Amino acid sequence: MYTPKYDLALVEAARGGNEDAILALLAIAQPDIRRYARRSCNTSDDVDDVVQETLWLLYRRVGSLRALASLSGWLLAIVRRECLRMASRVTGKSVGLDDALHDPANEDRLGRLPQDELRIDVSRAIQSLPEHYREVVLLRDVEEMTVDEIAAALGLTRESVKGRLNRARAQLREYLSK
Repeated sequence: MYTPKYDLALVEAARGGNEDAILALLAIAQPDIRRYARRSCNTSDDVDDVVQETLWLLYRRVGSLRALASLSGWLLAIVRRECLRMASRVTGKSVGLDDALHDPANEDRLGRLPQDELRIDVSRAIQSLPEHYREVVLLRDVEEMTVDEIAAALGLTRESVKGRLNRARAQLREYLSK
């Protein structure tokens, strides 16, 4: 079975205000936050500022986190918002998420991003997968774990992980081609 990236007991303790748990969570989350910021920010100069601001927000607002297992998504949303805020400081105008995603200047860096309908379809396609395929896809494509890390986390062989990943992606392609 899939083990969450962030220990739920640690997140719960941090949410409850345990200072040691909060500091441990900050240390564990920092590499993910930096990776998210490198992908989301327009310039590498913004990355350190966004990481710092996101860590500060995590420290201050971890108590407001409702779903413990959604910490990664919550952090990604904060990073994206902070990158947009940094971009708006530089340009002097407010930049909305939709504007940034569909700005032709960002297209080379971001690639063509799917519209809301496609995002919903992809989400439904992932949800339609059997659990053993879904967890492998999420670990590989969302959590960006390596095949070896997934195998260790799930107690599988490397070949089993690769097979499940290939079958899951084939099912996703089939679902999305309908």
